[in-house]
Amino acid sequence: MVIEEKYDVIVVGGGHAGCEAAHAAATLGSKVLLITQNLETLARMSCNPAMGGVAKGQIIREIDALGGMSGIITDVSSIQFRMLNKSKGPAMWSPRAQCDRKLFEREWRMALEANKNIDFWQDTVENIMTKKGSAVGVVTKMGVEIQSKSVILCNGTFLNGLIHLGKKNYKGGRSGEPPAEGITKQLIELGFTNGRMKTGTPPRLDGRTIDYSKTEEQAGDKNPVNFSYLSNNQLSKQHSCFITYTSPEVHSILKEGFEDSPMFSGRIKGLGPRYCPSIEDKIERFSTKERHQLFIEPEGRDTIEIYLNGFSTSLPEEVQLKALRKIKGLEKVKMFRAGYAIEYDYFPPTQLKHTLETKLVNNLFFCGQINGTTGYEEAAAQGLMAGINAHQNTHNKKEFILGRSDAYIGVLIDDLITKGTDEPYRMFTSRAEFRLLLRQDNADIRLTQKGHELGLASEERLKRLQVKKSETEKLIKFLEKQSIEPNDINPVLENKGTSILKQKVKIKSILSRPHISIKDLLVSKELYEFLENEKFSSESIEQAEIEIKYGGYLNKEKESAEKLSRLENIQIIDGFEFDKLHSISTEGREKLKAIQPKTIGQASRISGVSPSDINILLIYLGR
Repeated sequence: MVIEEKYDVIVVGGGHAGCEAAHAAATLGSKVLLITQNLETLARMSCNPAMGGVAKGQIIREIDALGGMSGIITDVSSIQFRMLNKSKGPAMWSPRAQCDRKLFEREWRMALEANKNIDFWQDTVENIMTKKGSAVGVVTKMGVEIQSKSVILCNGTFLNGLIHLGKKNYKGGRSGEPPAEGITKQLIELGFTNGRMKTGTPPRLDGRTIDYSKTEEQAGDKNPVNFSYLSNNQLSKQHSCFITYTSPEVHSILKEGFEDSPMFSGRIKGLGPRYCPSIEDKIERFSTKERHQLFIEPEGRDTIEIYLNGFSTSLPEEVQLKALRKIKGLEKVKMFRAGYAIEYDYFPPTQLKHTLETKLVNNLFFCGQINGTTGYEEAAAQGLMAGINAHQNTHNKKEFILGRSDAYIGVLIDDLITKGTDEPYRMFTSRAEFRLLLRQDNADIRLTQKGHELGLASEERLKRLQVKKSETEKLIKFLEKQSIEPNDINPVLENKGTSILKQKVKIKSILSRPHISIKDLLVSKELYEFLENEKFSSESIEQAEIEIKYGGYLNKEKESAEKLSRLENIQIIDGFEFDKLHSISTEGREKLKAIQPKTIGQASRISGVSPSDINILLIYLGR
């Protein structure tokens, strides 16, 4: 069977990457077909039912600022919200939301179905059709041929997926779902290199059998905010998570199953995520620790199912249950299903351009776990960028690339393309050189204008941004001009343990002090009346406070970013023959030839390319 309709973009896979890719391309005006094995599992949270966290929350804010959907869907389906790391500086503040898993899926499906440019097809893609070095469509398992101008692969853990549970293993892309076979073989034939990775998931528990009185409650924020800059809804009734711990006794029981562990027996060949290890891996690697923290997380508002975060495992079911019942609060627990590990194929991302288009096949894009990443947020970000660039390609428009000083999304993609990864890549704030610039609170300031110029971010988004910027500037100017009397502020300063005033000073200078907030300065009648009259949003007030308090650091980081941009502006022509640069180290030549950097900036970040190699390259380019 051949479907006569021709599409601009075919998206293969309906996970977080696929949903963002389809939405972005379709919103920009492309005719999109989303193909997935099961339309009932669109945007499924295969692992923990939460979005955000350290660095990941920043990514969701960036997706939202550009016009993506993950933030909006998260807000609608949230059952708990927390701003992590509030005791630290604003570069570390990271939003995280616990979600209702089923509601999250339903809201994503409704959002996609509301987009008239998206069609759906339930089937498994087994082959990519190519012509003259370009992707021109797909062939499904049922023999259906569908033509398109570009193809985006978002296969998650389904490429030759193999599930492990104790000594047992069976084919599957996720529990109860078949793997995707055929694509890997074809991509290898086209010249791509591939590898194997591994991830895992914890057992799901019956919440009715948990004694919460023996655990520590972790409630949501008293005044929760939203992920999306468009959201106005206030999360009212929040569901708590709970904390418990393993113990030496639990570890001993788990060790009994190590001989049957697919990870330790060598049956699993793929590398797992170093920063989110299985419980057996934690016990082995951190043998001196007597306990490990576990989070008891609800799967939704209307279900008793519980996700035990921190207890990912592929040990035999009986070992899992025996160990669980030695954990405080879980003495009588029942499992809904056991944890398991899954191995899957990935393709080293150094085979991609910064647009996420492959170097070997034109108009073929990879995003998500096929690129060696782990996490919903990382996948969604790649999906958004691949969807944008697939649209831009098919309509002969300029590629859209974010730099390392623009967004965590830029850091993520540049790391993947330039450095590659041989273990599941997870985003951390420490990966970003300019993390003080790339905060969660200013993602709209950094990116919404760019999203609007593309046609992805709406007019409403832009108007909200303009209001926020205007309010912030107005408040900063007031704080710079208005003075505060010693008699008004000194009691506050004494209470805070900081030096008192002998004469009146500008409010801005007091706000620059550590531990002093705008709330502390409301003892100033003028400031109090100004804020009351202007009715500024809390976001604008926070923005003004951060810019005043960290202004010096922000300016230094901006200068560093500008220096980096100079290197990014020095282009290296396509097909540059690095082999001819005999003065460059052998390793440097090999790495440059393999990755084919587009700029001097990218070349300088390649592992194995030294500063002297870069100097020689600059001389050769006449710089």
